[in-house]
Amino acid sequence: MKTIGFIGLGVMGKSMARNLLKAGYPLIVYTRTKEKAEDLLSEGAVWRDTVAALAKEADIVITMVGYPRDVEEVYFGENGLIANTREGTYLIDMTTSTPSLAEKIYKAAKERNVFALDAPVSGGDIGAKEGRLTIMVGGDEEAFRECKPIFEVLGTNIVLQGKAGAGQHTKMCNQIAIATNMIGVCEALAYAKRSGLDPWKVLESISQGAAGSWSLSNLAPRMISGNFAPGFYVKHFIKDMKIALDEAEKMNLHLPGLALAKAMYEELAAEGEENSGTHALYKKYVNK
Repeated sequence: MKTIGFIGLGVMGKSMARNLLKAGYPLIVYTRTKEKAEDLLSEGAVWRDTVAALAKEADIVITMVGYPRDVEEVYFGENGLIANTREGTYLIDMTTSTPSLAEKIYKAAKERNVFALDAPVSGGDIGAKEGRLTIMVGGDEEAFRECKPIFEVLGTNIVLQGKAGAGQHTKMCNQIAIATNMIGVCEALAYAKRSGLDPWKVLESISQGAAGSWSLSNLAPRMISGNFAPGFYVKHFIKDMKIALDEAEKMNLHLPGLALAKAMYEELAAEGEENSGTHALYKKYVNK
């Protein structure tokens, strides 16, 4: 089986890497804090001290880091992937990043006879653990076909959206839809609480009807229970919304709902919740 290098072992990345390991793939890992990799190393993964060292051994490299600036450093830094990857290697960036950076990676990779795909995901920590992520892919069809068996270990809804950058554009659509939906979920639960209803019974009714959504089914229970641990960080969601608004501005597209959500989340982050899960927006309603 092809050797996979995995860079970035955060809330989702670690579960994704573990699923590849369980599927039998030889796995090399790197993350900035080695302690985050210790449990994977005990399960059979192999550590490399630098991105460059990992790149020189792996047939396929998956990156799942935090911000576009991190992607830029991992791919284009002096010891980055582009400069150190062998010809014929596949590079898969699963970070939510900018479409323009995905295109830049694709072009630079192609010049070195390396294949690059942008493949951001949706599904949060639960989807990552259970291998049920939605994976939105941009790049060449041949590279997509070659990497599809790996995607199938990580997710169940896998779609090639188009050329390089198309995966990132699709992820922006995903985040736009989530942003205002999250406001609706929080407001529905706040209304239920203020009116004296049992929120669990309300959730039982409305999650099965026209109001149903992933956030309502998966995050509303956490809101009601007061569990605001991150499946996806507030700080990363703000990053995603900024990317989407910047891209929309380039297209002369006005998105007032997204702008409102971003402003609310920025207030939440300023109140010390940047490392909480995105469903912590509910605190703005119940803590008043």
